[in-house]
Amino acid sequence: MTYLDHAATTPMFTEVVVAITEALSRTGNASSLHSAGRRSRRAVEESRERIAAAVGARPSEVVLTTGGTESDNLAVKGLYWARRQADAARNRVLVSTIEHHAILDSAQWLVEHESVDVELLEVDQAGRVHPETLRAALARDPERVALVSVMWANNEVGTVNPIRDLAAVAHEFGVPLHTDAVQAVGILPVDFAASGVDALTLTGHKLGGPYGAGALLLGREVALTPLLHGGGQERDVRSGTLDTPSVIGLATAVELSIADAPRRAAALAGLRDDLVGKVLATVPDAQLNGDPGTGVVDGGPSRLPGNVHLSFPGCEGDSLLMLLDAQGIECSTGSACTAGVAQPSHVLLAMGADEATARGSLRFSFGHTSTSADVDAVAAVIGQVVDRARRAGQQASSAGRR
Repeated sequence: MTYLDHAATTPMFTEVVVAITEALSRTGNASSLHSAGRRSRRAVEESRERIAAAVGARPSEVVLTTGGTESDNLAVKGLYWARRQADAARNRVLVSTIEHHAILDSAQWLVEHESVDVELLEVDQAGRVHPETLRAALARDPERVALVSVMWANNEVGTVNPIRDLAAVAHEFGVPLHTDAVQAVGILPVDFAASGVDALTLTGHKLGGPYGAGALLLGREVALTPLLHGGGQERDVRSGTLDTPSVIGLATAVELSIADAPRRAAALAGLRDDLVGKVLATVPDAQLNGDPGTGVVDGGPSRLPGNVHLSFPGCEGDSLLMLLDAQGIECSTGSACTAGVAQPSHVLLAMGADEATARGSLRFSFGHTSTSADVDAVAAVIGQVVDRARRAGQQASSAGRR
């Protein structure tokens, strides 16, 4: 199989598997006071320090979670509740139109259960939020804004947002900014302190680590109301017994991915550009979505190095996906969390695409196990796959007219 869905999840590094396996043989609850508990606590705190050092944070700012979805929910709901408790007038939440559903659905939950006014920040045709857009939204009623959430890099089209500038604008109005950096950490130059953000989401399985392990980086002075209550672990904002082996695996993956990021980013960008060129040579009317990747944002590339997102006119994305899967090529129509849901990409619609274009798109995403052979595998079959998908679409259309 040719695996080109690293944006959904990427294989664990061998070193991570070894670290987790060794830790699984040891017993001890990190909250217990006896020797076994203290050993686990030491392993957790050393892992916390390793994560913090790699991402430019203080150890006390690393709140360990089960991954991106929990961290996003904790940030959006927890920051809102804390801000609203301090100032009852703050019932506006600003999020971008291209966020992952972990953000969008959290915000919608606040609409339905807390009567929050959620405002969606528009993006340009590349899928990027401009600082001027955020400033205009904040200026309309700044005293009512509780928080802003804008993702660091989009999981579907790979466009990178100017997070430092956005954080600076939010702080001009005294509003905290959260960023979902799940796709960014481990490949882009992410520095929590330098970015100026107040909260940042990362997860292990996107960067060579385990499933079910992640973190919310939370500024030391940032108030946050917990979603979970119990033992008071993790600064009393995230109760629950810590999965020590997974925490060790997370720290190992974060260190390895960030240390190798410059080399890997260059290699992945080469594979990305090679694939785009070969697909367009075979299917000339295919369209690359998102930023072209030739610019610089916050000291890094303007597009995720391993992301290729293409629209194929006259095709259904699901048909293309299954036809490619039959050829041994595994890719995606977008976010893995919405796979199988018959609806066009909300990201492409927000970027101005029509529904047909949004439905006829595929995401190929490279990672640390990808090679030029993966590019060649796609190039060898993409022409015939698109032809079959188009014929199928035409037949379905004709049948519908009858």
